[in-house]
Amino acid sequence: MTDSDRGLSETPQARLARKLNLLLDLFEAQGSSPLTYPQISRHMEERGTPLSRSRWAYMRSGDGPMATDTALLRNLADYFGVDSLYLLDDAGEIPDLVDAQLQLLRTLREKRVRNFAARQLQAISPATLLRLRQVIDDRMKEPEDDGGA
Repeated sequence: MTDSDRGLSETPQARLARKLNLLLDLFEAQGSSPLTYPQISRHMEERGTPLSRSRWAYMRSGDGPMATDTALLRNLADYFGVDSLYLLDDAGEIPDLVDAQLQLLRTLREKRVRNFAARQLQAISPATLLRLRQVIDDRMKEPEDDGGA
């Protein structure tokens, strides 16, 4: 499903939640520890856009009212280092930086799966391991069908 296809079936709240969760994943994929609510809240407070824990929770889950506070969304975009239109534009095409980071995240996840399999499957025959590697490599070459990853 492409971003434009997904956009047709998602509510604005769900689109914003998907974008925020992607930014959180990308932050962590760059080698950082997961961001916590207090870190984000402190940053928002320092910029004059306080963010309550409950508001942050429904923004990330896609439940509740739509977050339309332009200053808050701009400050969140700034915090993650992306163009503010990424969060402000409801159509929300993925900016080049986020797209590149998303590709990196997918690659890292696939390599982690490959490394985990290699460690866990040591008792399997070499021929079977080679076949498993081929399946993973073939999957990495397939066009993306990002059903929520």
